Amino acid sequence: MSQLARLDDLGDRAVVVNMNGARRGALSPELYDAINAAVRLAEQPRIRAILLTSEGGFFCAGGDLNVLIERRGLSEAQRRGKVDELHGLIRGLRAAPVPVIAAVEGGAAGAGLSLAPAADLIVAEAGAKFTAAYVKAGLVPDGGLTSSLSRILPRPLAMEMCLLARPVTAERMADLGAVNLVVPADEVLRAAHGLADRLAKGPPEAQRIIRHMMAEAYETTEAAQLDRERDAMAQAAAAPEAGEGISAFLEKRAPRFAAD
Repeated sequence: MSQLARLDDLGDRAVVVNMNGARRGALSPELYDAINAAVRLAEQPRIRAILLTSEGGFFCAGGDLNVLIERRGLSEAQRRGKVDELHGLIRGLRAAPVPVIAAVEGGAAGAGLSLAPAADLIVAEAGAKFTAAYVKAGLVPDGGLTSSLSRILPRPLAMEMCLLARPVTAERMADLGAVNLVVPADEVLRAAHGLADRLAKGPPEAQRIIRHMMAEAYETTEAAQLDRERDAMAQAAAAPEAGEGISAFLEKRAPRFAAD
């Protein structure tokens, strides 16, 4: 069987490559393994970002319908278990210790559309299509898609995507703030690595705390979040990263942050 995914360790970043181009980047056990391995690798201080990329011109088409047909014969408990595997993957990305960047070429559909907003930053190819294709197959969204779309898009558009499976272009997603960069096809990977370069120059501990506080903000009250921000700022103000960052700003030079 051909390799369907791989993990590249590039020193300061972990790059997951979806190689299932024959099926438009459909999810595979190999992709799950590569993503989970990338999250584990990111526990090392030298890793400053995780990149989710693809080969074959399409980011991820979601679940393989041939596999879903086979799952119809499983018990409901077994089917729940299969969905839990996807949800574990999404939770793992959300809880990763470093920022996650999705490089979307061609498009993202179904669970592939769930995978993209699990990242913190999204670079997309001009003209790429984002499609919640579930309803076309008589299915419903999973992978946290109803949650993520409700947070990043106006409700009417999120409903249109889920109820009608209408594709939304990368340009429109960017206009709505749901995609960070839209670039030509041959520049997607370069732009994603450019963001990783910028992250690698930043303060790793501050980045980690920012990611987690942003995630917590969706699930807590404003009062509780203000308390979290107070505690985090009180600690950060006395940390070495702040000392370097403030000194660099006052001295009009680039800061030199280093991972522990």
